[in-house]
Amino acid sequence: MKNIKRTDDKNILGYAPINTLLKMFAGPAIISMVANALYNIVDQIYIGNSVGYLGIAATTVAFPIVTIVMALGTLLGVGGSALAAIKLGEEKKKDAEEILNSVLLVGLICSTLMTIVGEIFLTELITAFGATSQTLLYSKQYGGVMIALAPISTIIGILCNMARTDGSPQLAMRALVGGVLANVVLDPIFIFVFQWGVLGAALATAASQIFSALVLTWYFKYRGKMRFDYEDFTNPNKHLVKRAMAIGASSCLVQLSSTVLQILMNNSLLYYGNLSSVGGDVAIGAVGIVMKINMIFISVAIGIGIGAQPIIGFNKGAEHYDRVLATYKLAAKCATTVTTVGWLCCMLMPHLILKIFGSSSAPGFLDFATDAMRWFLGAVFVAGFQIISTGYFQATGQPFKASVLSMMRQFILLVPLILILPMYFGLYGIVYAGAVADVIAAATIAIFMHKEVHKLKALIAAGKSSLAVKAE
Repeated sequence: MKNIKRTDDKNILGYAPINTLLKMFAGPAIISMVANALYNIVDQIYIGNSVGYLGIAATTVAFPIVTIVMALGTLLGVGGSALAAIKLGEEKKKDAEEILNSVLLVGLICSTLMTIVGEIFLTELITAFGATSQTLLYSKQYGGVMIALAPISTIIGILCNMARTDGSPQLAMRALVGGVLANVVLDPIFIFVFQWGVLGAALATAASQIFSALVLTWYFKYRGKMRFDYEDFTNPNKHLVKRAMAIGASSCLVQLSSTVLQILMNNSLLYYGNLSSVGGDVAIGAVGIVMKINMIFISVAIGIGIGAQPIIGFNKGAEHYDRVLATYKLAAKCATTVTTVGWLCCMLMPHLILKIFGSSSAPGFLDFATDAMRWFLGAVFVAGFQIISTGYFQATGQPFKASVLSMMRQFILLVPLILILPMYFGLYGIVYAGAVADVIAAATIAIFMHKEVHKLKALIAAGKSSLAVKAE
């Protein structure tokens, strides 16, 4: 990476080469996003190689618990960090610290209540999520630990976002990566050496997340610009919490919509799978693997989008529209390249990828998993463009468009498609839905972005541009 020399105390976002800025801002975000995705994927790989497809199906069934907890962390973490950033920019550090302590307390209270209710009604929840008599025990083992971890997961979600706002994205990245590495080491010990199976995978994740939470807690206790404060923590500022929740609501809604989708998909796979020769548990396990594989390259694209947002937002505010357009184009190109490479891997070598998760002895598992990968991810190469485009609308102060378009594929389209297509195509209608949703969502977003690009070009032609727009 080039050394960038500051000139006249100007913000580097306004003059540094776009590709250099994107590397600088997207790198830590990509690593953090992939690390977060790897938590569950590592578990699934080890479980698949020890317990088999029933273990994979069980963790897929229990996964909505993880996403519900993540929604709480997103609501308070994204909203709190955005509001804290505004206060720091206004040189109101005390208000920023109040936000940190207040949202943390609210998060701990809500997540603890979530744990209590979840443990009491665990069987009912897991059954509603799609567990069968064959997967119920495994799902309860995994889901029970995940719901018990709700306070720890919430701490991580809040403090990771706050650390980035506090000017320490590298610390947030190291905390997450350290947790993933701990999980990689502990999983085989707990699963194979201690022979704890699915429960061992869950306990390894618990230990790893506790490590990440401790690192982040230590930072805000001893090193952060914002610090923990007992008085602020025990007397939360309700007004600031409400403002933070209002800001984080759209991101939380997106997370909750993916939870609803996961529950609907699990139950649809169970129902139509049992009506076919494949079987419900096999269908859930196979599609569960496909979804986790998809998370890898989607996480990279999201990381690129996160890195692009501050560059786009700053230059939009500075009316450097040529740099806004250049950043969008470069980010979209990079993200689309990533999702296209991922798509090619899934289309050309599905068997090789699937074998990483173990060789299931269930009849038809590998064949259906291969079909599911090729169809459900059949148009995922357009996902990179979708992610960067929705991020563009968020960065340029168009939250309604950002919220609607970000839910376009995951909720607005996939939910009705999963309900309708199986009526005509049976089990395969569910996997067809993925490609259909991607194509329609991409076409819709392209219409919106065409108008935005036209506006940017008009502003550039009117002289709203900077002297430093080169991507290299």
